[in-house]
Amino acid sequence: MRRLDTVKQKTPLVAAEAVEKIERLQQAIETVIKGKPEAVRLGIVTLMAGGHLLVEDVPGVGKTTLAHAMARALHCSFQRIQFTSDLLPSDVIGLSVYNQHTGVFEWKPGPIFANVVLADEINRTTPKTQSAMLEAMAERHVTAEGITRPLPAPFIVLATQNPIEHHGTYPLPESQLDRFMLRLRIGYPATDDERQILRDREYSDPLDDLRPVMTAEEIIELQQSVADVSVDEALVEYLMRIVAATRDSEMLDLGASPRGTLALFRAAQALALTEERSYCIPDDIKRLVIPVFAHRILVSTRFSSSLRRSEEAEAVLIEIMKTVSVPL
Repeated sequence: MRRLDTVKQKTPLVAAEAVEKIERLQQAIETVIKGKPEAVRLGIVTLMAGGHLLVEDVPGVGKTTLAHAMARALHCSFQRIQFTSDLLPSDVIGLSVYNQHTGVFEWKPGPIFANVVLADEINRTTPKTQSAMLEAMAERHVTAEGITRPLPAPFIVLATQNPIEHHGTYPLPESQLDRFMLRLRIGYPATDDERQILRDREYSDPLDDLRPVMTAEEIIELQQSVADVSVDEALVEYLMRIVAATRDSEMLDLGASPRGTLALFRAAQALALTEERSYCIPDDIKRLVIPVFAHRILVSTRFSSSLRRSEEAEAVLIEIMKTVSVPL
């Protein structure tokens, strides 16, 4: 097998300007989200890779705050959709309204027409309204009343959901989950970090003081730079072996999809860029397998345990990764 270090000698260094922009964005978000650098970094990776992010965790740990902080740190249009059981598809994508003065129907775009869309508690709305997000997330446009309308660029959906409470919720189907490039959990903060959170909010909310540090044009430039990150053929083979293992495992009824394969490939490129590299390494893929694949696979009922569905999937992926050899 060819050694990966040959690629390092052939690829140029990442532009210092790109690295500086990414670090500036990370630092800005971390003024609000304390002690969770990995969650912040994965959120930035999702943005750089042109994907969508699902933040799933218990109430009160900062799911919505993380989404708000990312949105405020970007000089882009922002809309928040609070998903409820009575929300209609037209409340998301928009509709035509009759203008009595002009005598014609005028298109009124919904909140989906923004660069950054916060879909708060997305699993609280009905499948009919959830499906209104599918076309927008996959194809960057929406079709309503027979007309297809493009969404602004860049475009990212930051969705939140609570995995514990089931009353009044509608679990996202696999087709909807597959639209999210990454799913992450924030978790409880460490004691020192929680103490700092208290002090930071003693007199005001640091979110109110957060100012934009990156424009839409800069985001698009960085997204284009991601495609230039080199991925050695040995790494592609490693990625494909992981994908094949999820599809062949007797512990899973549903393996990673081709969309998931592409998501892992692109996310690994974006992670390398955020780590100041113009080439991927095996650790990029290993670090992203769980956040990219865990919400896409389905554990067989024969191997169910007392763990929640998401934790079961992560445990199975950890076992699968032990069986796949890593390139040199």
